Amino acid sequence: MAAASDQTVEFVRTGYGKNAVKVLVIRREGSHHYIIELKADVELTLKSRKDYLTGDNSDIIPTDTIKNTVHALAKIKGVKTIEQFSLDICRHFLTSFNHVLRVNVHIEEAPWRRLEKNGVEHVHAFIYSPEACRFCDAEQNLNGIPVVHSGVKNMTVLKTTQSGFDGFHRDRFTTLQEVKDRCFCTSVYARWLYNKSQDVDFDAAWKCVKDTIIEKFAGPYDSGEFSPSVQKTLYETQVLVLDRVPEVFCLLG
Repeated sequence: MAAASDQTVEFVRTGYGKNAVKVLVIRREGSHHYIIELKADVELTLKSRKDYLTGDNSDIIPTDTIKNTVHALAKIKGVKTIEQFSLDICRHFLTSFNHVLRVNVHIEEAPWRRLEKNGVEHVHAFIYSPEACRFCDAEQNLNGIPVVHSGVKNMTVLKTTQSGFDGFHRDRFTTLQEVKDRCFCTSVYARWLYNKSQDVDFDAAWKCVKDTIIEKFAGPYDSGEFSPSVQKTLYETQVLVLDRVPEVFCLLG
């Protein structure tokens, strides 16, 4: 049997990084405070593969440095949106190190909501409100154009009527009964690609997509809207998002 060193080995894709880097940013405007908490995964791909082939670590940017960089960039540049911050991270590593080929960043935002009573917002107190999880992905190659996705996940919705499923294909293994009225509950996962990374109101785009998903699922508040299948509701939601948010190129989930 040939030794491993004698075999021809092809590198398909390499990368390493730091996961679950947590950041809490507090912006103070007098007595009124704003917060954004995030968790970032950062992956780097280097030009060299000598760390794999010979154990030479001289090009490796330590994962501890990656973690510290995320914290430092949040302090220096601030975090307007998780999408913009992910782009800032990509840009930093590609411009600060001449041996980084590609950067991938995944960020999830914690769902903090400002406390409110009788229409009055609290100036500095918040409640963790996990109605939905907002996330984004950014990828950029050296000298390349960044690619940005946003998404929503873990958004569980339910309606007690105005949903059916009948007329589907049947064979000898089918036991499911046709129904014209059923309870419909699902956990929403949606991810979309932007057609550009600059001059995008990421907050407004994300809110519009989330609101559109809920609108098409629930229908008018006084009557609802019938859904003959999950597929039909998904399609109508995607078409409406593409019409309402011109910066969205396509929806992937």
